[in-house]
Amino acid sequence: MPVPHTESRRCRPDAVPPRAGVGLKAAHYGAVLEARPDIGFFEVHAENYMGAGGPPHRYLTAIRKDYPLSLHGVGLSIGSDGPLDGAHLRRVAALVRRYEPGLFSEHLAWSSHGGTFFNDLLPVPYTACTLQRVCEHLDQVQESLGRQILLENPSTYVAFATSTYHEPDFLAEVARRSGCALLLDVNNVHVACANQQWDPHRYLALFPLEHVRQIHLAGFATDVDEHRRPLLIDAHDREIAEEVWALYDHVLARLGAVPTLIEWDQNVPQWAALAAQAERAERALRAAAPSQERRRVALG
Repeated sequence: MPVPHTESRRCRPDAVPPRAGVGLKAAHYGAVLEARPDIGFFEVHAENYMGAGGPPHRYLTAIRKDYPLSLHGVGLSIGSDGPLDGAHLRRVAALVRRYEPGLFSEHLAWSSHGGTFFNDLLPVPYTACTLQRVCEHLDQVQESLGRQILLENPSTYVAFATSTYHEPDFLAEVARRSGCALLLDVNNVHVACANQQWDPHRYLALFPLEHVRQIHLAGFATDVDEHRRPLLIDAHDREIAEEVWALYDHVLARLGAVPTLIEWDQNVPQWAALAAQAERAERALRAAAPSQERRRVALG
């Protein structure tokens, strides 16, 4: 049955509660199915489940019966200057129909060019031309999926001299024109601001929080650039840093409780370590809920 246009432009946040979730990894399938932990939701990378069947789908189907699900795409290349890959988009759409996730998100980045796919999420210049192209691609994706999607702010290491928008302003305009929602990756905020010498609190003051439907938290690695200046890497391979937790609390104080994902994609730890990070986020969300309710009541 076709999805009505009004429904196709509406997110389904009610299916993913304003709780802490974790990225589902194969190493944890057994622990999750055996213990049925009290986790708000699970998130998976869409590209890891594009095969027709096999163990990944068997495990995900079993887990999906008991938990809300969020899908996170890494390969649509929404920022590409060429057309979207139609076959890839159709595979994503089939996966969305199969698992009916509460949320689907992608990145403000590009990862393909001329038929070649890169294992990176590469930055885009913030210009009027890029804005038009990104919005056209978002329209195509949302029409194909029959739903609103979330676009994630990037972790960046360089800035384009040709950019005419500051990143938060660019994201606000993308959301306004396309009708998409936003995924606020707080670790990406910290990484980008440290690397480009931006003030993270100023960045968040400008960020269009009214469009945010999900938050990501992750760990970063430290390095140095060619001038021996500190360089942060969005590594997803360790615990969340205290600086990122502090920014998260700052965001929740303004935004209230929204679904929050713990990302840990490399050097995946034992389940207990990942669950402990989720529990810390859960405590922060519970603390934010009363103030959110007071604001709602005050606004009528």
